[in-house]
Amino acid sequence: MMQKHLKHELRNIISGKSPLSQGTTIQTISSYLEKSVIASSEATSSKQVREKETAKLESFIEAHNLWFGPIDFSKYISEGAEQRVYLVDSQQVLKLNDAIYYTSWLDYFRNLLIHNFFFPDTAYDLVGFVREDEILYAVVKQAYVQMTSLTNLESVKSFLISYLLSYPSCPFSGQT
Repeated sequence: MMQKHLKHELRNIISGKSPLSQGTTIQTISSYLEKSVIASSEATSSKQVREKETAKLESFIEAHNLWFGPIDFSKYISEGAEQRVYLVDSQQVLKLNDAIYYTSWLDYFRNLLIHNFFFPDTAYDLVGFVREDEILYAVVKQAYVQMTSLTNLESVKSFLISYLLSYPSCPFSGQT
């Protein structure tokens, strides 16, 4: 029953029916992109679909004045495979993400909404967009979390496996 409720709540958040404290702009853009996705016989590759989606997103950004800047690139902290991180102050960071690891911008925004639902203490606040070297980046603000110790990846793996296996409908139940 709880699993059904969770699924229903996530569906409402993604569709914009349930508000999140950090997610109104993300929900609005997701809804816009979802409504504007048109199955076109011209778009035969995912690259063409992505280009059309990016053009739609840029129209939305222009219409709603969502260009962000300037970013103080001297405040660069680090980057991972997915995003570059810049220090705002001792409490917050900005992250630039071009959604390259997502099938679409819509998938990226949905991922942010799901993250914000499960992890409200480190919720992403979409503050705008920047274009750098012809690449569009979402700019999100997030609480700065000071590292207090190294992460033991084996402990994380064990925790996730035990968590997943605790659900009866888990496809991995009974497997080790």
